[in-house]
Amino acid sequence: MDKRLQFFILVFAALLFLAPPVRAESQTMALVGKHTVRDCAGREIRVEKPFSRIISLYGAHTENLFALGLDKEIIGVGRHPDYPEKAREKPGFSPQDGPEKFLAARPDLVLVRPMLDRGYEPLMNQLEKFDIRVVSLQPGNIEEMKTYWRILGRLTGREDAAEEMIAHFEKGVKHARFLAGQIPEKKRVYFEAIHDRFKTFTPDSMPVFALECAGGINAADDFSQVRNTNIAEFGRERIMARGWQIDVYLAQNGPMNSVDVKNIENEPGYNVIKAVRQGEIYIVDEQIVARPTLRLLKGIWTIGSILYPDVYTKERGGEVLGDVGGGQ
Repeated sequence: MDKRLQFFILVFAALLFLAPPVRAESQTMALVGKHTVRDCAGREIRVEKPFSRIISLYGAHTENLFALGLDKEIIGVGRHPDYPEKAREKPGFSPQDGPEKFLAARPDLVLVRPMLDRGYEPLMNQLEKFDIRVVSLQPGNIEEMKTYWRILGRLTGREDAAEEMIAHFEKGVKHARFLAGQIPEKKRVYFEAIHDRFKTFTPDSMPVFALECAGGINAADDFSQVRNTNIAEFGRERIMARGWQIDVYLAQNGPMNSVDVKNIENEPGYNVIKAVRQGEIYIVDEQIVARPTLRLLKGIWTIGSILYPDVYTKERGGEVLGDVGGGQ
């Protein structure tokens, strides 16, 4: 073997040996026994008493904590919180702030999601050295969302409130499915996730769950999953090939997909899509279809009222939504 090649192999092996361990890409979060939770990074946290000084660095965590009635326990949120309104009164934090700002606030729990946990691993390690619990959570489907709410309830001593959230959600879903059952001819819908990459959602994702609860048929059920996410590769060619079948074109709008109706209308080749030709293009807020919060009920209702306005009437809204907040 060439001596230079041998040298590079030895150096590469040494680097692998010396490299620090990398956090797991994603593990299944879970309730473990009566007092312990496991997060997406595989940490197991024993909850001896409820955490009471919480910094939340993900908008869904923040929204759910407020829904659990933890106004006083939340001492910090991610920068530019958007919902609920009360979150805007809390101090803003960013992982780019460094550990000093976090330590000065004296939290006992910092809630993140896997993307931040992996991206700012040195910060998370420093916080843990000072006995601040870091917990990384992000559900990928509806059943995981219920487990996620229960984990938040256990961490904060609000387990009964978490069960109430789950019951509220299941009741709303039941009403939505009842209404969907009255629809004789269901519409086929393409649900766009990322416009400029021609990506949609996986069948077990929250947006597709909302679509199907509302009575829509997912027109992109054959897909290629993007890593371990709820985003699916679909491609321009496949969208156009089944364009004649697509009755409605939905697109989420938010940080992941800044798009409007004109972007879709003007996409080259999209005039072959039935929904585009007939003006059946609609934009829905990413927050109400892709976040694991009670406002997913609002997402179901919003999609239903787009697809079947004669069924999802304003008078029936309370049956699905209950007291879910509707403002932005």
